[in-house]
Amino acid sequence: MSVGSSPAPQAVGLALVLLGIGATATSLSIPLDQYGRWGARIFPLAGSLSLLLLGGIELLSARNISKEPTDTRHLPAIFALLALAIGYVWAIAHFGYLLSTGVAAPIAMWIFGVRHPVGLLIAALLCPALYHLIFFKLLGVFPPLGLWFDLLDVIGGY
Repeated sequence: MSVGSSPAPQAVGLALVLLGIGATATSLSIPLDQYGRWGARIFPLAGSLSLLLLGGIELLSARNISKEPTDTRHLPAIFALLALAIGYVWAIAHFGYLLSTGVAAPIAMWIFGVRHPVGLLIAALLCPALYHLIFFKLLGVFPPLGLWFDLLDVIGGY
């Protein structure tokens, strides 16, 4: 894609704010853990509030942006990451965390330019294992279980 004009900064800021509001409301609907703590809700909520903050900053700074064309070469990768994020959330709900992360991690690496099959295989195996260790073992967050299938049922436990 060549250099072209970007969407109006006000539209981007407004979109981020609206997404942040929706994501915050959705994050607050995540149930508390078995001890009444925020548990798994904290990370999506932090991301949602970040969207709100970044949208607000974009709206405030939109007044100072020049009218020069913006480089739009990276828009396909941005939209691919957005589609991956939506698909990943859907996949986690239906197939659990481990399998979904094992599929999403190499796709994300591909989008960022990793093309070597060994690197993609390492991402597929290492990302779910490391994230599982960090979040579910060390931080004690309960893993989201899949509605249709969950690899944790096959390998036993979390």
